[in-house]
Amino acid sequence: MHSKQVLLSLMAAAGLASASDVTQLKADTFDEFITKNDLVLAEFYAPWCGHCKALAPEYETAATELKAKGIQVVKVDCTEEADLCQKHGVEGYPTLKVFRGSLDNPTPYGGQRKSDAIISYMVKQSLPAVSVLTKDTVEAFKTSDKVVVVAYFNADDKKSNETFAQVAEKHRDDYLFGAVSDPAVLEAAKVTAPGVVVYRSFDEPETVYEGAFEAEAITSFVKTTAIPLIGEVGPETYAGYMSAGIPLAYIFVENPEQKTKYVDGLKELAKKFKGKLNVATIDASAFGAHAQNLNLEQKWPAFAIQETVKNSKYPLDQTKELTIEAITTFVEDFVAGKVEPSIKSEPIPETQGPVHTVVAHNYKDIVIDNDKDVLVEFYAHWCGHCKALAPKYEELGKLYFDNPEFAKKVIIAKVDATLNDVPDEIQGFPTIKLFAAGKKDTPIDYQGGRTVEDFVKFIKESGTHQVDASDALAAQKDAPAADSEDPAKAAPAATESGDSDEAGPASTSTEAAAKESDKHDEL
Repeated sequence: MHSKQVLLSLMAAAGLASASDVTQLKADTFDEFITKNDLVLAEFYAPWCGHCKALAPEYETAATELKAKGIQVVKVDCTEEADLCQKHGVEGYPTLKVFRGSLDNPTPYGGQRKSDAIISYMVKQSLPAVSVLTKDTVEAFKTSDKVVVVAYFNADDKKSNETFAQVAEKHRDDYLFGAVSDPAVLEAAKVTAPGVVVYRSFDEPETVYEGAFEAEAITSFVKTTAIPLIGEVGPETYAGYMSAGIPLAYIFVENPEQKTKYVDGLKELAKKFKGKLNVATIDASAFGAHAQNLNLEQKWPAFAIQETVKNSKYPLDQTKELTIEAITTFVEDFVAGKVEPSIKSEPIPETQGPVHTVVAHNYKDIVIDNDKDVLVEFYAHWCGHCKALAPKYEELGKLYFDNPEFAKKVIIAKVDATLNDVPDEIQGFPTIKLFAAGKKDTPIDYQGGRTVEDFVKFIKESGTHQVDASDALAAQKDAPAADSEDPAKAAPAATESGDSDEAGPASTSTEAAAKESDKHDEL
């Protein structure tokens, strides 16, 4: 923990006030502050929110560092400023947004919730997509972040400049990009123009790109070199591994001795398949529950490969000793296409109700191989938010299931993503996606409210068949019923972190707690 975080915790425990570099804003100060500052990171929070409490010391540490760089960090208490938070579309806590000197078109914060990640992300936001470097600035720029990408150009090479700018603009949130065209700098760097070098704070500090100067190829190279030869899956790295576009090999270890053994023993294998397969250790004592997501038992050490694009799982047999030789053979067979994926599935239901139950073995039949618009809730059986949604989702299912015309074109479905393998890597629960007819390979993420009316509107506007069930819903509401108020009519209360129960590697010791608190160790 950073020294300031320790100090804040001690002062809080002693009941002492501390100076904060996070500016508290209210309705009467928010607009003026935002428009007077070029770059502001704003947190919309609730004092009771567990995720907000966990973020607080990280946010404070980041605020101090960012203040020195001229970047403002603020927060708004949504329990006191409800109208302000509603105005800015806050539906969950904490919500973080980046403002650029204007109240119009803020962008969601896309980084991790750790101080180093917040600092890195906001520094990237403060810079242009490509920083123009000189002989006086290039050396300091190379070490300004964990991964820095520098292009070396001839001054008149407009085409290469445009190609590199295209890559930088698309990935400016992920890496720092710089460009230099000073002939003396090019000569000193011993790089043939146009060239790209990735500078890293791990493994080999410099890696030179030697392929064709094309956007897709450069992007692939940067993504590959931005990941250590054998890294570690954790809160700061999980999303990067998932978005890398290549399989990830996990080595579950429970102590430093095991970690050293497998890291040293697998270096040559990792080098051999670099760019085809990422290799990483994972702390089994902290994140052992993630083994279940890979169809492994919680017995250590353990090894599995995840095909991150298709979300297929390939666990190595746990009945035998986990040797370097066994892992090497398994990886080589996997790369050669000789290993079949493991499929975890509940039994296929004999009958289906208003909300179709999807399992791994009927996923394609219900979701993909038909000409219907299919709304799918990916849930976890222990998830409190999912349980709260269930009555409304059941009502939604009945609305379409009980109408023969609607039922021909729309299916409402759900799948327990902790008990069934599904093609997508689910980052939180519940996750809701619409698989529109004729567009099954590009599902649409649902990000609206949690009322039946909201779902009906979404299905009409985003579905291929544009089925409008609003009149049927209104008639259903007007029909004689119990005197109790329909909960679907009530506005949903904002919940933690976009109503998301964190997925990804989860703490072995927290799954039981997650059933109560609806959150895992963040990753």
